[in-house]
Amino acid sequence: MAIDQFDPESTTRRDIERVSPELVAAAAKLPSSTLHEAAGKIGVIDHAIKPVASSFRIAGPAVTVHSPAGDNLWIHRAIYAAKPGDVLVVYVNDKYDNGYWGEIMSTAARQRGLAGMVIDGCVRDGELLEGIGFPIFSRGLCIRGTGKDFGARGWINAPVRIGDVTVAPGDLIVGDTDGVVAIPRAQAATAVEAAKKREAHEQEIMRRIRAGESTIDIYGWQVPKR
Repeated sequence: MAIDQFDPESTTRRDIERVSPELVAAAAKLPSSTLHEAAGKIGVIDHAIKPVASSFRIAGPAVTVHSPAGDNLWIHRAIYAAKPGDVLVVYVNDKYDNGYWGEIMSTAARQRGLAGMVIDGCVRDGELLEGIGFPIFSRGLCIRGTGKDFGARGWINAPVRIGDVTVAPGDLIVGDTDGVVAIPRAQAATAVEAAKKREAHEQEIMRRIRAGESTIDIYGWQVPKR
């Protein structure tokens, strides 16, 4: 009996516009929280998604993946649709409780020169992933296996929604120990410049605090006298 197969090229885009490498390099030096604030308090990916290892950091343009639930074939395909420096951003149809990614896929992605992955689900091989050195941000660890359905429809480089944030291909993704922020590509340059200024301003605030001033006085939060 023949197995129905779906042509992955029919729902895969390869010609996306990305934030520039120069902008990614600048963003990589900034905290995710600062970028979020500087961009107008937007782009916070669900707080449950955190780095698998505390050393993991990511910065790069998004390659988005809409994967069938409990299946990781489309994620394998995305590794080879992405380009060096890209960050995979994966939505798994709200089926979190599978190990969608492990040491083999991390090794393949690192070999391809990808910058990292953000997945709205779980991964496995937790003790090995830090040693491989490919940064992964996930909801946690789960040993439950996944399938490979060649007849299932998925998408690569179509917008995905994680929580209340929609991520489009080419958007700026930055992640650190605090979490992950996604900044729309058209706003990324403005957000990075604003974040640089915010960081400089906060350094000056901390200098004043160390010199003896209070946060209440610095920010003008005194209660008016009657």
